[in-house]
Amino acid sequence: MKIKKLIYILLACYVGTFLRLSIDNNFIISIIGSFCVGFFISKKLSHLSEKILLSGFFSCFTSFSGFIYFLYKIISQGDWIKFIVYFNLIIIINLFTMYFGFWISRKIT
Repeated sequence: MKIKKLIYILLACYVGTFLRLSIDNNFIISIIGSFCVGFFISKKLSHLSEKILLSGFFSCFTSFSGFIYFLYKIISQGDWIKFIVYFNLIIIINLFTMYFGFWISRKIT
């Protein structure tokens, strides 16, 4: 990989991480990220743009670790029913949000 492409991906990671730290709500971040990923995957992006957006920006913005940490806090309280409800609810809502972003993107073009 050329150094210029790597720098673009690293800058996208930096911006995604900065925005994630600016918004202190895992649920909002995952909804925004899911919508945007759905929106952009419907576009025919170049390989570099796809890497910059999906592997760089959105990987750092929606970080899986925030989701796992949220669920870990629920499990550590011993509330298994709340864990199961939140886990399924978050997955389902994010899938629908991603599909909605995909659908909106197709309607616009």
